[in-house]
Amino acid sequence: MYRLHDNITSGNAYKVRLLLSQLCIPFERIEYDIDRNETREPEFLQKNPNGRIPLLELAPGRFLAESNAILCYLAEDTHFLPADRLQRAQAMQWLFFEQYNHEPNIATVRYWITHKIEMTDFRRQAMPVKRADGIAALGVMEQHLAGREWFVGTAYSIADIALYAYTHVADQGGFDLVPFPSIRRWLNRVAAEPNHVAISDTTVGAIR
Repeated sequence: MYRLHDNITSGNAYKVRLLLSQLCIPFERIEYDIDRNETREPEFLQKNPNGRIPLLELAPGRFLAESNAILCYLAEDTHFLPADRLQRAQAMQWLFFEQYNHEPNIATVRYWITHKIEMTDFRRQAMPVKRADGIAALGVMEQHLAGREWFVGTAYSIADIALYAYTHVADQGGFDLVPFPSIRRWLNRVAAEPNHVAISDTTVGAIR
């Protein structure tokens, strides 16, 4: 059985919980307190020297890090990863976009606010830039979703899961989704998919 090294507030970790649940794959979830730097302790660093969750334990001593890499691994040979060569590349395109343009801005601001991170001079100066860049990323998504249901082709895929994770809680970072009607309709479609679980669901796979 897979073991997911996890934090319940993390959107990156939520991506993996969501896909595992929608694939009906049983797993054990191990919770880490990132505010207490539990992923920086020697025991965890032996598993992932980068000191970050999510970390999927495939078997004893075999680990896979990075949320979108884990999505690709789990989605192989399923309908969540397009079979068409171009559509697979387009899914990868959105995974890269999510980690480069979306997550560093929307997720970071949400983290600062919800975890009550000290607002240093650097963070105060960075905040308006990250807000502007986050809104720009949402604008790209809104434009792409206008007139279509999903990010790649005509089916729900890991591209949608990757972008859903932090978009559906963007309001927790002060991002207003009212100006983005296509995104809001898409969020409702994702939430209606079979075996959907909430980011706050602590019962899914939990062992501590």
